[in-house]
Amino acid sequence: MGDLRRYFGLEGGAAYTGARFEGLGGGGDRDGVADVVTAEDLVAVQMLSVTVPERVSLDLLEGDLGVQMTKLLREIPRDIDMAYAEAGDLDSNSAAERAWHLLNDQHDVAWVKAGKLLARKRPRLLPVYDRVVRCVLGSPSSFWLDLHRALRADGHALHHELLDLRERAGIPKTVSALRVCDVVLWMAHHEDHRPLRCPGHGTLSV
Repeated sequence: MGDLRRYFGLEGGAAYTGARFEGLGGGGDRDGVADVVTAEDLVAVQMLSVTVPERVSLDLLEGDLGVQMTKLLREIPRDIDMAYAEAGDLDSNSAAERAWHLLNDQHDVAWVKAGKLLARKRPRLLPVYDRVVRCVLGSPSSFWLDLHRALRADGHALHHELLDLRERAGIPKTVSALRVCDVVLWMAHHEDHRPLRCPGHGTLSV
């Protein structure tokens, strides 16, 4: 819990910039912008140390790529937690998966940036997933579906545990359960993940 509080600046020090990822500008899933990629969304992903390339950013804001993303976002639920979603909201035929592939296929975007941008637009349904978290978990074949199963197991026990951890840590309720999970995993491993120090995929016990 201490790592979680430190990340959000609740232990006396400065918060990590990622603490503002979900809430910057009122959130990427708020009314009026939930189905549109905005400049605030592109700034928000920078809080997680990635930058969407300039040409892709312009295309998302003003071009056909943005139009395609809006069509897909309209099909992706924004008012449900992953733990209570259906597998069909996350599988290979889902709008979320198609949106991920659309972004992933753009020049110099790839899977980390694609996932973070989608997590900004649907923070309750889609998780942040990067190389640090992948290293902790051992590169599962389908992170979304594996996490979905884990969150639903035993009467949604993990989901409730994450919400309880959020409350005990004093984190605002606007922070999603998925984000709590991501921060806990990332904080546990990001120092050891530095070049030449990382023990390898799936070797960290958390």
